[in-house]
Amino acid sequence: MAEPVNLNRFRKEKARAEKKARADQNAVKFGRTKAEKDLTQARADKAKRDLDGHKAEE
Repeated sequence: MAEPVNLNRFRKEKARAEKKARADQNAVKFGRTKAEKDLTQARADKAKRDLDGHKAEE
């Protein structure tokens, strides 16, 4: 005779697997590498420094 199957566990495992697959797809589609994030931050910092450098002192 076959082992009884816990349908709740099966349903939850299936939902977890689908959520993980969707997360992986989104990471590929929308994710940025650490280098890209660092480059964006460095450019923003430089722009702020340049802007602050052009302000007139009072």
